[in-house]
Amino acid sequence: MSLIRQIYNIYRCCRGPRLFRKHSDDTHQGKAYVPNIVESGADKVINVIRFCYSFSYWTSPVVLTILYRRGYFTQEGGKTLLGYVLSISFVYGLAYMIRGMGRAYNADYTLFLEVLLAAEKSCTPQNRKMLAGFDFEFWGWPIDFKWSDVNNREVKRTKIQVPKSSATLGLSKVFHYPATLVSYMCAHTFGRRMMYPGATALMNTLLEPTLCQNRSKLIEEKHGIRAKVQTEDKNEIDTLFFDRRNSVGSNGKTVVICCEGNAGFYEIGCTVTPMEAGYSVLGWNHPGFAGSSGAPLPDQEQSAIDSVIQYAIHKLGFMPDNIALFAWSIGGYSATWAAMNYPDISFVILDATFDHVLPLAEARMPKSFNSITKLTINNYLNLENSEQLCRYPGPILLIRRLEDEMITTQGDGRGTVLESNRGNYLLQHLLQYRYPNIVDETTFSVLSRWLSKPISQQEDIFDGDLCLSQIKSYINENSESFPCLIGESFTQEEKENMTLFLASKYMSEFNSTHCSPLPSALFHRPWTLGM
Repeated sequence: MSLIRQIYNIYRCCRGPRLFRKHSDDTHQGKAYVPNIVESGADKVINVIRFCYSFSYWTSPVVLTILYRRGYFTQEGGKTLLGYVLSISFVYGLAYMIRGMGRAYNADYTLFLEVLLAAEKSCTPQNRKMLAGFDFEFWGWPIDFKWSDVNNREVKRTKIQVPKSSATLGLSKVFHYPATLVSYMCAHTFGRRMMYPGATALMNTLLEPTLCQNRSKLIEEKHGIRAKVQTEDKNEIDTLFFDRRNSVGSNGKTVVICCEGNAGFYEIGCTVTPMEAGYSVLGWNHPGFAGSSGAPLPDQEQSAIDSVIQYAIHKLGFMPDNIALFAWSIGGYSATWAAMNYPDISFVILDATFDHVLPLAEARMPKSFNSITKLTINNYLNLENSEQLCRYPGPILLIRRLEDEMITTQGDGRGTVLESNRGNYLLQHLLQYRYPNIVDETTFSVLSRWLSKPISQQEDIFDGDLCLSQIKSYINENSESFPCLIGESFTQEEKENMTLFLASKYMSEFNSTHCSPLPSALFHRPWTLGM
């Protein structure tokens, strides 16, 4: 090999992504990639420098204060500081080159790099299949589907949005702009990281080995198909698809798109529940989580789920009425937005989800910060699940967890207070919109009392057969559309009876805390008026 060829090969290895694993196939067992001592040593140096940079960035107010007190902002101090920066930069660049040299002399890495370059040059089905045999840093994965390919300017679909609630602090313009600036800084520094810790560098670094291990199992044992989906705002979303259309039973013909929680990933999240129930499953990671690029802000979350659904329709071949949405916790925002914009999807199941994020934020922030919390949430982190959910006309099931410690706002010293679970408010808002003549001010108190106790203890306090006959009679004369105007001539007793019946149909319970996996027995097609 000529010297120029060797230098070019090292250059390619320097720019290449980290390799984690070679997946098993028909002839070989899967094995983790083992870097040689040159690559692993240089990689450790690079990771230490990156960690120190990230740590100093987020502690910059403290770091800058210390540097100022020690005189580094003077002319002489500045020269010393510049020398440190140049030295660290030199070490970083040298480690980068040494890592590339180590990779260039590793047969496993050079084989992977040849496959990657072939797929980038020509993404034929054969090249794509060979590349799928490797697990590596996702930024190096070629794009499999682009939102722009099916949404050009001529046929671009109009997205539905819930009007933003206006939030002011009742201040004059002189103080309003500083308050807005503070709220912006809060939202884009610690705010979204508290709301979505899965997008932090620390969380991604700590979980990387676990994510790699579980992803390998899903691909090798469950035959998951990984793909990169590019969104409207050019983020790249990491997805994994499990095709069960050829399996026994009818559930596999429906794909369940799973929306994870604020520290959930498809590798270790809620995808297992619909998979065990026999459905085809499409998992994806929030922007900024694991392999997905971007940040988990509301507009980027919307673009992500929109692109994932377009991928399911145009690339995987599922019609909207064969697509369902399953969300856990904060994933309810993405799911309810998608349901609002795709009203023809089959059904929606929301597990441990809230009505609006503001009450949860206020319950966890100091009361003296309530005003700035409200301004920050409403302007930049406005997760309005209930308004979005009401605009979806299809079957819905809400799952409430009896020991949920995350979406409750009160505790009694022995645990959480069930009546403060924000899922109760989501249910009330939904029923009030869908059945305005049944669920109103006259029945709110009955519904609240019923929700303050486990549903399993109150199954016999309403007449379900009577309610079913009344609903059937209404449908025969009217329709199943919402709002449903049943109950115009009901007595108060009939309204209360129907309220509790409807609540029992729209909400199920799971005796667990917030993070326990949902059993597949609780995952089923929701009840509808025509059932």
